[in-house]
Amino acid sequence: MKAKRTGLTLCGFYILVFGLFLLGTLLGNKAVTVIAEISPITRSNRIVIDAGHGGEDGGTTSCTGKLESSFNLEIALRLDDLFHLLGYDTVMIRTTDTSVYTKGGTIAQKKISDLKERVRMVNSTPGALLVSIHQNHFSDSRYSGPQVFYADNPESEKLAKCLQSQLVSSLCPGNNRREKKSVGVYLMDQIQCTGVLVECGFLSNSQEESLLRQAEYQKKLVCVIAASVSGFLANT
Repeated sequence: MKAKRTGLTLCGFYILVFGLFLLGTLLGNKAVTVIAEISPITRSNRIVIDAGHGGEDGGTTSCTGKLESSFNLEIALRLDDLFHLLGYDTVMIRTTDTSVYTKGGTIAQKKISDLKERVRMVNSTPGALLVSIHQNHFSDSRYSGPQVFYADNPESEKLAKCLQSQLVSSLCPGNNRREKKSVGVYLMDQIQCTGVLVECGFLSNSQEESLLRQAEYQKKLVCVIAASVSGFLANT
């Protein structure tokens, strides 16, 4: 299909996701994976999907007590399936509720090892483009909305601008959050490729936390992310 080679429009992605909803009803949660496995396409880029935190490092905690790491993993797995459907080869930093440390006795040592291993996995992947999935949290529960942070290079900023615009217009019109350069985030500071970190929403906001729990909203979210990344790669 030509659309797969040039990048689908966001509208096309919504149609695609609606079809996946129907297929999911018939085939179960692995519908996307089943389709992806029978329609491989050769591409030069590999999408590295980082589900932030994991294992002993649960990240922040939502207003209902659910760990950030579990939100991140659910969304990352859906994103992995959708990228496979579009013919992209992917690398998942983690696929279960575990951290990826290789050494260390204390929690602090394991966390340092975990971060270094994530960097190693990204930088050792040929043609890598990183999408790191996280959730936000703030003491004031009024705040909401997704926000994209980018690595310190022009291509990352370009991708972040596109992704932030699409997330706002598609999921939370009127939200004035803007993309920002990542500062002091080890993973984003150390990668040698195009990379963005997506704070999908605020787990401290009860309304947004409720949305992020829902499979339907997660599918819309990954649809926007995949459409933006696909469109970006099609034009680079």
